[in-house]
Amino acid sequence: MDDNHLGDFLRARRAALRPHDVGMPSHGTRRVAGLRREEVAVLAGVNADYYTRLEQGRERNPSPQVIDALSHALHLDEDAGTHLYRLAGATPGDDRLSPHSTGRVSPALRQLMDGYPNTPAFVMNRTLDLLAVNALAQALYSAFAPADNLARMTFLDPAGPTFYTDWNRAAQATVANLREATGFEPDNPRLRELVNTLTEHSTDFARLWQSHTVRGKTQDAKHFLHPDVGPLTLTYQAFDVREAPGQQLVIYHAEPGSPSAHSLHLLGSLHATRRQAHPQHTADQPTQPGDPHR
Repeated sequence: MDDNHLGDFLRARRAALRPHDVGMPSHGTRRVAGLRREEVAVLAGVNADYYTRLEQGRERNPSPQVIDALSHALHLDEDAGTHLYRLAGATPGDDRLSPHSTGRVSPALRQLMDGYPNTPAFVMNRTLDLLAVNALAQALYSAFAPADNLARMTFLDPAGPTFYTDWNRAAQATVANLREATGFEPDNPRLRELVNTLTEHSTDFARLWQSHTVRGKTQDAKHFLHPDVGPLTLTYQAFDVREAPGQQLVIYHAEPGSPSAHSLHLLGSLHATRRQAHPQHTADQPTQPGDPHR
């Protein structure tokens, strides 16, 4: 990972737009992908030299007014616009945390998750490490060894391409979630290590990472193919943990009465039976970020 996060993001988003996307005419032969720097400057109402300095990393602290103008010029959605604010160090009440501040899940939150016996629930941090899981989430991700980090599981675990029915969509969403983390903690050693490892061992990740697509995890439908119960279509909701900024509680559920609801119930029963047969595994928990056994 380089240290010109702001410039890289601006350059990638500029390259993703064409003149017709922003209502501008195109004249002559274009030697760059997407918009020219001068065109973005015109759209944002800023000096072209100033915008060039932003991309080159020679200017790193644009005003909120300039950030808003660039967001509009580059057609950024809410997640990407917020990410741009963070990269520029202009997020109100900057809540960036050290990588060690979001690694512990409170006993009360673990108890809450265990109170959902019929639906998978887990807590993750910004780098997509699974910090705690309930019994059914453990069963859901039982195909992975280990079930430790959603990005590693998607790109490097042999089970990933089979488990995620629409792997391409899952991969794109995972990278967009991980890219958002760079806006909060660009110098997080865990994030740097993870991105370097994924880039080195997955050409798909390396390609998607360069797109600079940003997306937060809120709600969506997911399609899985579980080795024990077959196809599952689950919808998730993600909730920020107020007492531990950077943590999210993710809860999956199936449509009541659907085949997926039946399969999820069956999965829970199978997992409970196995736990009774092998009680030594009942205390298994995801490894903590930075654990050498990842």
